[in-house]
Amino acid sequence: MDSDSLLGDLIQRLRLYVPPASQDDEQEEEGDVSKVGNGEDLDERGKVFSAVGLVESAAVPPFPRPERFKPKRAAVLICLFEGDGGDLRVILTKRSSTLSTHSGEVSLPGGKAEEGDAGDGETATREAKEEIGLDPALVTVVAFLEPFLSRHLLRVAPVVGILSNKKAFKPVINASEVEAIFDAPLEMFLKDENRRSEEREWLEEKFLVHYFDYDTGDQKFVIWGLTASILIHAATVVYQRSPAFTEQKPKFRVPRYVRGNCSMP
Repeated sequence: MDSDSLLGDLIQRLRLYVPPASQDDEQEEEGDVSKVGNGEDLDERGKVFSAVGLVESAAVPPFPRPERFKPKRAAVLICLFEGDGGDLRVILTKRSSTLSTHSGEVSLPGGKAEEGDAGDGETATREAKEEIGLDPALVTVVAFLEPFLSRHLLRVAPVVGILSNKKAFKPVINASEVEAIFDAPLEMFLKDENRRSEEREWLEEKFLVHYFDYDTGDQKFVIWGLTASILIHAATVVYQRSPAFTEQKPKFRVPRYVRGNCSMP
């Protein structure tokens, strides 16, 4: 299958993707949020970081209704392209070492939503342009995955975009935010190779934090936490199969009103 056919088929299939709905939407009730924060997993520049990232079907116990709780919103771009070997690859960044929080860690391009954003797609592509100079016109937004909640209940929407012409992308790094750009095979996040995990506990529920070690050239990267969780889920959707390892996600849920606007840009 040639490059155009591979990406064309992927675009068509992902455009049909619909995030699974919670089975207990009608059972929401008020609860106590004294143990959690509200959007504190944003750094001083509004970029996303967190050691904990829980998918929509595995988030937090019931908490107050919308009039009492308004989660901060952010979006990240899962930008996929076909590598020279015919594999699907995802663009990642290494956070600047000058940042005061989580400096030097790996993340997906993205950040907090701004009032003028038309939806999660515009947030993700706008932030990618600001961070790495990726022109939104080069990216075909094809799917919106289930939102993730960070430890402090920051709502992070993963936006899947296809970069059909990788050669047209001329990276321009915003040095105040990004130290390096690299790409990794998406399928890596379904494999047990170069992966390790730590068991942690949050709100009396145990879960695993996954770490993926990735070497490219003379550089070594560790992809973990929220970023790893999002990429595991994205790989599961794209390749239509489960990971070769146990994810061990807590049995939590996200109420309906935490979910947000997933409009195409």
